[in-house]
Amino acid sequence: MRLASVRPHVLAGAVGPLGQTGHVSGIDKRPVPAPWRIGATGLETDAQADRKHHGGAEKALHHYAFDHYAAWREEIGAAPALAAPGAFGENFSTTGWTEEDVCLGDVIRFGGALLQVSQGRQPCFKLNLRFCQDDMALRVQKSGRTGWYYRVLEEGVAIQGGLLELVERPCPDWPLTRLSTLLYRDTRDHEGLAALAALPQLAESWRNLALRRLESGKVENWSARLYGRRRRD
Repeated sequence: MRLASVRPHVLAGAVGPLGQTGHVSGIDKRPVPAPWRIGATGLETDAQADRKHHGGAEKALHHYAFDHYAAWREEIGAAPALAAPGAFGENFSTTGWTEEDVCLGDVIRFGGALLQVSQGRQPCFKLNLRFCQDDMALRVQKSGRTGWYYRVLEEGVAIQGGLLELVERPCPDWPLTRLSTLLYRDTRDHEGLAALAALPQLAESWRNLALRRLESGKVENWSARLYGRRRRD
Protein backbone atom coordinates (compact mmCIF):
# COMPACT_ATOMS: atom_id res chain seq x y z
CA MET A 1 0.00 0.00 0.00
CA ARG A 2 1.45 3.37 -0.99
CA LEU A 3 0.17 4.90 2.23
CA ALA A 4 -0.39 3.07 5.50
CA SER A 5 -3.18 5.51 6.37
CA VAL A 6 -5.48 7.95 4.60
CA ARG A 7 -8.01 10.53 5.75
CA PRO A 8 -11.44 9.80 4.28
CA HIS A 9 -14.35 11.94 3.28
CA VAL A 10 -17.28 10.17 4.96
CA LEU A 11 -20.58 10.08 3.09
CA ALA A 12 -24.08 8.70 3.55
CA GLY A 13 -27.44 9.04 1.86
CA ALA A 14 -31.14 8.39 1.98
CA VAL A 15 -33.16 6.30 -0.44
CA GLY A 16 -34.66 8.31 -3.28
CA PRO A 17 -35.77 8.12 -6.93
CA LEU A 18 -33.10 7.48 -9.54
CA GLY A 19 -33.81 9.38 -12.74
CA GLN A 20 -37.22 8.96 -14.38
CA THR A 21 -37.15 5.17 -14.42
CA GLY A 22 -39.17 4.32 -11.34
CA HIS A 23 -36.12 2.81 -9.68
CA VAL A 24 -35.10 3.93 -6.22
CA SER A 25 -31.59 3.92 -4.82
CA GLY A 26 -29.38 5.12 -2.00
CA ILE A 27 -26.49 5.78 -4.42
CA ASP A 28 -26.56 9.57 -3.95
CA LYS A 29 -24.16 9.96 -1.03
CA ARG A 30 -23.34 13.31 0.58
CA PRO A 31 -20.84 14.35 3.30
CA VAL A 32 -22.08 13.76 6.82
CA PRO A 33 -20.64 15.37 9.95
CA ALA A 34 -18.74 13.55 12.67
CA PRO A 35 -18.96 11.70 14.94
CA TRP A 36 -19.52 8.70 12.67
CA ARG A 37 -21.16 5.73 14.33
CA ILE A 38 -20.45 2.46 12.59
CA GLY A 39 -22.57 -0.59 13.35
CA ALA A 40 -22.59 -4.12 11.98
CA THR A 41 -24.21 -3.01 8.72
CA GLY A 42 -22.42 0.31 8.25
CA LEU A 43 -22.88 3.99 9.02
CA GLU A 44 -25.77 4.76 11.33
CA THR A 45 -27.06 7.51 9.00
CA ASP A 46 -26.77 5.56 5.72
CA ALA A 47 -29.46 3.71 3.77
CA GLN A 48 -29.78 1.31 0.84
CA ALA A 49 -32.84 0.62 -1.27
CA ASP A 50 -32.01 -2.97 -2.21
CA ARG A 51 -30.64 -4.88 0.76
CA LYS A 52 -30.30 -8.05 -1.30
CA HIS A 53 -27.62 -6.55 -3.56
CA HIS A 54 -26.39 -3.55 -1.56
CA GLY A 55 -25.55 -3.26 2.10
CA GLY A 56 -25.67 -6.03 4.65
CA ALA A 57 -22.88 -7.46 6.76
CA GLU A 58 -20.50 -8.20 3.87
CA LYS A 59 -21.13 -4.84 2.17
CA ALA A 60 -21.43 -2.67 5.24
CA LEU A 61 -19.31 0.18 3.84
CA HIS A 62 -18.32 1.04 0.29
CA HIS A 63 -14.96 2.67 -0.46
CA TYR A 64 -14.14 4.34 -3.78
CA ALA A 65 -10.89 6.01 -4.75
CA PHE A 66 -11.24 9.68 -5.62
CA ASP A 67 -8.04 9.06 -7.60
CA HIS A 68 -10.26 7.62 -10.36
CA TYR A 69 -12.46 10.67 -10.88
CA ALA A 70 -10.07 12.38 -13.30
CA ALA A 71 -10.00 9.31 -15.55
CA TRP A 72 -13.79 9.16 -15.57
CA ARG A 73 -14.04 12.82 -16.55
CA GLU A 74 -11.73 12.13 -19.47
CA GLU A 75 -13.82 9.15 -20.56
CA ILE A 76 -17.40 10.36 -20.13
CA GLY A 77 -17.04 14.10 -19.74
CA ALA A 78 -17.90 16.38 -16.85
CA ALA A 79 -20.93 14.46 -15.59
CA PRO A 80 -22.72 16.37 -12.79
CA ALA A 81 -22.29 13.41 -10.43
CA LEU A 82 -18.50 13.67 -10.76
CA ALA A 83 -18.40 17.18 -9.33
CA ALA A 84 -17.78 15.90 -5.80
CA PRO A 85 -17.11 12.64 -3.92
CA GLY A 86 -20.09 10.33 -3.67
CA ALA A 87 -20.71 9.75 -7.37
CA PHE A 88 -20.38 5.97 -7.05
CA GLY A 89 -22.37 5.58 -3.86
CA GLU A 90 -19.26 5.42 -1.72
CA ASN A 91 -19.18 5.87 2.05
CA PHE A 92 -15.42 6.52 2.05
CA SER A 93 -13.70 8.68 -0.55
CA THR A 94 -9.91 8.90 -0.37
CA THR A 95 -6.82 9.77 -2.34
CA GLY A 96 -3.88 7.40 -2.09
CA TRP A 97 -5.54 3.99 -1.96
CA THR A 98 -6.74 2.20 -5.09
CA GLU A 99 -7.54 -1.38 -6.07
CA GLU A 100 -3.85 -1.86 -6.83
CA ASP A 101 -2.89 -1.04 -3.23
CA VAL A 102 -5.67 -2.65 -1.22
CA CYS A 103 -5.85 -6.41 -0.66
CA LEU A 104 -8.67 -8.75 0.18
CA GLY A 105 -8.77 -9.26 3.93
CA ASP A 106 -6.98 -6.02 4.84
CA VAL A 107 -7.94 -5.03 8.37
CA ILE A 108 -8.49 -1.30 8.75
CA ARG A 109 -8.92 0.75 11.90
CA PHE A 110 -11.21 3.79 11.75
CA GLY A 111 -11.53 5.37 15.15
CA GLY A 112 -13.14 2.82 17.44
CA ALA A 113 -14.33 0.65 14.53
CA LEU A 114 -12.38 -2.23 13.01
CA LEU A 115 -13.13 -3.06 9.37
CA GLN A 116 -12.05 -5.75 6.91
CA VAL A 117 -12.01 -5.71 3.10
CA SER A 118 -14.49 -8.44 2.13
CA GLN A 119 -14.86 -8.13 -1.66
CA GLY A 120 -14.68 -5.83 -4.63
CA ARG A 121 -17.74 -4.22 -6.11
CA GLN A 122 -19.77 -5.88 -8.85
CA PRO A 123 -21.16 -2.83 -10.69
CA CYS A 124 -24.86 -2.86 -11.51
CA PHE A 125 -27.16 -1.12 -13.97
CA LYS A 126 -28.04 1.65 -11.52
CA LEU A 127 -24.70 3.22 -12.41
CA ASN A 128 -26.05 3.55 -15.97
CA LEU A 129 -28.96 5.56 -14.62
CA ARG A 130 -26.81 7.57 -12.26
CA PHE A 131 -24.46 8.71 -15.04
CA CYS A 132 -26.95 8.69 -17.96
CA GLN A 133 -24.63 6.26 -19.75
CA ASP A 134 -26.13 3.03 -21.07
CA ASP A 135 -22.90 1.14 -20.51
CA MET A 136 -21.50 2.77 -17.37
CA ALA A 137 -21.66 -0.42 -15.29
CA LEU A 138 -19.79 -2.28 -18.01
CA ARG A 139 -17.22 0.51 -18.22
CA VAL A 140 -16.64 0.31 -14.47
CA GLN A 141 -16.27 -3.46 -14.64
CA LYS A 142 -13.82 -3.39 -17.56
CA SER A 143 -11.75 -0.58 -16.03
CA GLY A 144 -11.16 -2.37 -12.73
CA ARG A 145 -12.01 0.93 -11.02
CA THR A 146 -14.80 -0.72 -9.08
CA GLY A 147 -14.21 0.19 -5.45
CA TRP A 148 -14.51 -2.29 -2.60
CA TYR A 149 -16.54 -3.23 0.45
CA TYR A 150 -15.83 -3.71 4.15
CA ARG A 151 -17.37 -5.94 6.77
CA VAL A 152 -17.37 -4.61 10.33
CA LEU A 153 -15.29 -6.67 12.75
CA GLU A 154 -15.80 -4.28 15.67
CA GLU A 155 -18.45 -1.60 15.90
CA GLY A 156 -17.30 1.83 17.00
CA VAL A 157 -17.26 5.59 16.60
CA ALA A 158 -14.83 7.74 14.60
CA ILE A 159 -14.35 11.47 15.05
CA GLN A 160 -13.45 14.33 12.73
CA GLY A 161 -9.88 14.03 11.48
CA GLY A 162 -9.78 10.28 12.00
CA LEU A 163 -7.69 8.14 9.65
CA LEU A 164 -8.28 4.83 7.92
CA GLU A 165 -5.23 2.88 9.12
CA LEU A 166 -3.99 -0.47 7.82
CA VAL A 167 -3.36 -2.71 10.83
CA GLU A 168 -3.15 -6.20 9.31
CA ARG A 169 -2.67 -7.72 5.85
CA PRO A 170 -3.41 -11.48 5.89
CA CYS A 171 -3.57 -11.85 2.08
CA PRO A 172 -0.68 -9.83 0.59
CA ASP A 173 -0.85 -11.82 -2.67
CA TRP A 174 -4.47 -10.81 -3.30
CA PRO A 175 -4.73 -7.15 -4.33
CA LEU A 176 -8.22 -6.30 -5.51
CA THR A 177 -6.95 -6.00 -9.07
CA ARG A 178 -6.25 -9.74 -8.97
CA LEU A 179 -9.82 -10.47 -7.92
CA SER A 180 -11.31 -8.38 -10.70
CA THR A 181 -9.00 -10.02 -13.25
CA LEU A 182 -10.25 -13.46 -12.22
CA LEU A 183 -13.89 -12.45 -12.21
CA TYR A 184 -14.04 -10.38 -15.38
CA ARG A 185 -11.06 -11.10 -17.65
CA ASP A 186 -9.30 -14.41 -16.96
CA THR A 187 -12.68 -15.95 -16.30
CA ARG A 188 -11.59 -19.54 -16.99
CA ASP A 189 -8.52 -19.54 -14.75
CA HIS A 190 -9.66 -22.53 -12.72
CA GLU A 191 -6.54 -22.67 -10.58
CA GLY A 192 -6.94 -19.02 -9.65
CA LEU A 193 -10.65 -19.42 -8.94
CA ALA A 194 -9.98 -22.39 -6.67
CA ALA A 195 -7.35 -20.42 -4.76
CA LEU A 196 -9.75 -17.49 -4.43
CA ALA A 197 -12.58 -19.69 -3.15
CA ALA A 198 -10.28 -21.11 -0.47
CA LEU A 199 -9.61 -17.71 1.12
CA PRO A 200 -11.49 -17.47 4.44
CA GLN A 201 -11.54 -13.65 4.22
CA LEU A 202 -13.62 -13.71 1.02
CA ALA A 203 -17.32 -12.80 1.20
CA GLU A 204 -19.51 -15.89 0.95
CA SER A 205 -21.33 -14.67 -2.16
CA TRP A 206 -18.04 -14.34 -4.06
CA ARG A 207 -16.91 -17.76 -2.84
CA ASN A 208 -20.13 -19.28 -4.12
CA LEU A 209 -19.70 -17.50 -7.45
CA ALA A 210 -16.20 -18.94 -7.88
CA LEU A 211 -17.36 -22.43 -6.90
CA ARG A 212 -20.33 -22.34 -9.28
CA ARG A 213 -18.06 -21.32 -12.12
CA LEU A 214 -15.66 -24.15 -11.29
CA GLU A 215 -18.46 -26.70 -11.07
CA SER A 216 -20.30 -25.66 -14.21
CA GLY A 217 -17.33 -24.69 -16.35
CA LYS A 218 -19.37 -21.68 -17.46
CA VAL A 219 -19.20 -17.95 -16.83
CA GLU A 220 -22.41 -16.56 -15.39
CA ASN A 221 -24.62 -14.23 -17.43
CA TRP A 222 -23.89 -10.64 -16.39
CA SER A 223 -26.67 -8.97 -18.39
CA ALA A 224 -29.27 -8.55 -15.65
CA ARG A 225 -26.69 -6.97 -13.36
CA LEU A 226 -25.11 -4.71 -15.98
CA TYR A 227 -28.26 -3.70 -17.90
CA GLY A 228 -31.21 -4.54 -15.66
CA ARG A 229 -32.45 -7.13 -18.11
CA ARG A 230 -31.39 -10.27 -19.95
CA ARG A 231 -29.68 -9.73 -23.27
CA ARG A 232 -29.40 -12.31 -26.02
CA ASP A 233 -26.91 -10.40 -28.18
